[in-house]
Amino acid sequence: MDRRNNTFAMKQEAGNQEADNRETMDQEKNKAGWEQTLRDLESGKVRSAVKKNGRWEANITVKEAILEAFRAGVMTEYEMFVDKHNLLPQKFTLNRKVRVVPGGTSVRCGVFIAPGVIIMPPSYVNIGAFVDEHTMIDSHVLVGSCAQIGKRVHLSAGVQIGGVLEPVSESPVIVEDDAFVGAGSVLVEGVQVSRRAVIAPGVKLSRGVPVYDCVNERRLDQGEPIPEDAVVVPGSRPVSERLGWARQNGLQVACALIIKYRDDKSNASLELEDALR
Repeated sequence: MDRRNNTFAMKQEAGNQEADNRETMDQEKNKAGWEQTLRDLESGKVRSAVKKNGRWEANITVKEAILEAFRAGVMTEYEMFVDKHNLLPQKFTLNRKVRVVPGGTSVRCGVFIAPGVIIMPPSYVNIGAFVDEHTMIDSHVLVGSCAQIGKRVHLSAGVQIGGVLEPVSESPVIVEDDAFVGAGSVLVEGVQVSRRAVIAPGVKLSRGVPVYDCVNERRLDQGEPIPEDAVVVPGSRPVSERLGWARQNGLQVACALIIKYRDDKSNASLELEDALR
C-alpha cells in the first residue's frame, strides 16, 4: 500500500513539475513577445493602429502585447515615482533629434517619437502612441495610449488626446498630418481628424458630440472623420424636444460646427515660426 502511495505521489509531483515548466515557458514566451513589441513600437516598426482602405483600425496584436506587459509588470518604487518595473519613461539623447524641454514631461516606453518633434513641459505621452516628424506638443498636453499623431501637427497648450487600450478592438484618436488643434481642445473616444483640419480652441469632440458642416449643410455621421481642411469651432444647439422643460427654458447642448474650409487667409494665420523649432 505504501509503495502504491509513493508511486502516486511521485507521479503527481512529476505532473505538477511539468505544469510548472509549461507555465514558466509560457511566461518566457509572453515576455519575449511584449518586450519585442515595445521595442518595435519605439522604433516605429509597428504601430498600435493602421490605416486600411482609408480607415484607421486598431492593431489588435500590438494592443494585446501591451496589455500583457501590464500584467507582467511589478510595482516598483523609484526615487521620484512608483510604477510597473517594465514600463518606465524613455530617455532622450541628441542623436534622436527630439527636443524635450525640461520641466515635468514624461514619455512612456512603447512610444514612437519621430525626429524633429518638440515636447514642451509638462506633457505626457502614453504607451502605444505614435508622434510623427516635426510635430509640436505644447505645455500641459496629454497624448493618450495608442493615439496616432501625424507629421507637422500642432497640439496647443492644454490639449487632451484620449487614449484607449481596452477593448483591444477600439480605435484610438487619430490626428493626421498638418492638422492644428487649438488650446484646451479635447479629442476622445476614437475621434479622427483628417489632414490639414483646424480644431479651434475649446472644441470638445467625442462620439456623442454631433458635428454640423455648415458649408455643405449636413450633419456628419457618428464616427465620421473630421474632413480634410475643415475649420471646426465650438457650437451649441437646442436640446431634444423630448426634454420639454429644458426646451422651454432655451437650454442648449454642445456641438461642433464646421464653419469653413482652409484658404490662404487661414493658412497664413497658422504658419509656425521655424526659429522656434
